[in-house]
Amino acid sequence: MPHPKLITSRLQLRLVQPSDAEFILQGLSDRRVTEYYAVHFDTLEEVVQEQMSFYKDLLEQGTGAWWVISLKDDAALIGACGLNELEQEHQKAQIGFWLLPEHWGKGYIPEAAAAVLKYSFGQLGLNRIEAIVEGGNKGSEKVLRKLGFTHEGTLREREIKNGRFIDLLYYGLLQKDRQF
Repeated sequence: MPHPKLITSRLQLRLVQPSDAEFILQGLSDRRVTEYYAVHFDTLEEVVQEQMSFYKDLLEQGTGAWWVISLKDDAALIGACGLNELEQEHQKAQIGFWLLPEHWGKGYIPEAAAAVLKYSFGQLGLNRIEAIVEGGNKGSEKVLRKLGFTHEGTLREREIKNGRFIDLLYYGLLQKDRQF
């Protein structure tokens, strides 16, 4: 099933395309963006080999989709939001998102994520959306709470990142709990 462009009051989201690689590098090479993110890239070659392949594989295998975000009145890209770990059998997926720092604090991620959630529960027929947040990422936790997610638990010192243990916080949102 091809995933549609998603439109909100201020934003438009379209599927990531191969031509977006330089933008993806811009975001995922910025330490402010990746401080609490699972990946970080320093070269375009890394982005093309790893991240762009990840996005392509999600679509080809039916295990997710990622959209780039732009303002409705401006084609410049400002962030990305998407689904991975999509399992139709269990009607669930995992949401993720990031935004260029100059656009932080304007409510764009909750707006974009709400569009992805509405699509996920509506057209994809999912029952559950999960999110995993690295300990200390107060911004992402705030977004998830704003969207109605429930903190379901913390796995203490679950992974090692940059030579130190980090906690992973698990959030979930059920279709029956959604607020939009």
